[in-house]
Amino acid sequence: METTRTALDAPVAPRDRVRQVTVLVGAAVAIAGAAVGSGAFGGEPVAEAAGGALSATATPLAPDGPAFSIWSVIYTGLAAFAVVQALPRNGADPRLRAVSWWVLASMLLNAAWIAVVQADSVGGALLVIVALLAVLATIVVRLVRIPHTRALASWVTDVTIGLYTGWVSVATLANTAAFLAVADVGELGLGTTGWSVVVLVAAAALAVAYAVFARRRPTVAVPVGLAMAWGLMWIGVGRTNGPLVDETVGVVAFVAAAVALLAPVATSVAARRRG
Repeated sequence: METTRTALDAPVAPRDRVRQVTVLVGAAVAIAGAAVGSGAFGGEPVAEAAGGALSATATPLAPDGPAFSIWSVIYTGLAAFAVVQALPRNGADPRLRAVSWWVLASMLLNAAWIAVVQADSVGGALLVIVALLAVLATIVVRLVRIPHTRALASWVTDVTIGLYTGWVSVATLANTAAFLAVADVGELGLGTTGWSVVVLVAAAALAVAYAVFARRRPTVAVPVGLAMAWGLMWIGVGRTNGPLVDETVGVVAFVAAAVALLAPVATSVAARRRG
């Protein structure tokens, strides 16, 4: 803890000021670009772009429409992060030094994903979202390994990145299913329902992996689980009503959502008891 205090009290280098301003301005541009590209100001919504390949009824792994409202929470968190990291008192914060550039990269990749979808390239969108998930995973690793610093900066960063990572994890699965459908690869031996179940089981396993890795940082682990549970739950809802009903996929999606929700709670409690 003494080391952390010493780091926070260290002089703020010019490169820290450059980072703070660049991330603040870059975040504003990326969020605005994402909002415009997603159709928030009258343009073509993402669900209608690329021939509707990413709509709520395009594949069995597509979350129902209301699931995407989580983006408003994530964007609010990212905007708050950009402001908090730019505060003069946070210039020498070691956690913010370690993740700020990566967070900016994630926002730019998110805006790029929307632009690629608007260009009707589902395959390109898959490549971008995989890169985005890799960046977010890198941030999660750093947040788990570096001790908390000031409460506001730590909580805003952890909760925002946790929600962001959890949601993008589910969105990557949906994007993969959309690409396979557009590429017309067929049912690959198991059939549409079979492969959807396999992917949902993998999603539940990924949620458990996140929970185990971040068990000593519940401020990261719990938001990841919440966002994954949210996305998986809406996959289940979408498969129990509407034009693309699949009861088997729906049930497995609900079970996977429960696993994602409970896993970080269980691992965090166990880690606390062990000291």
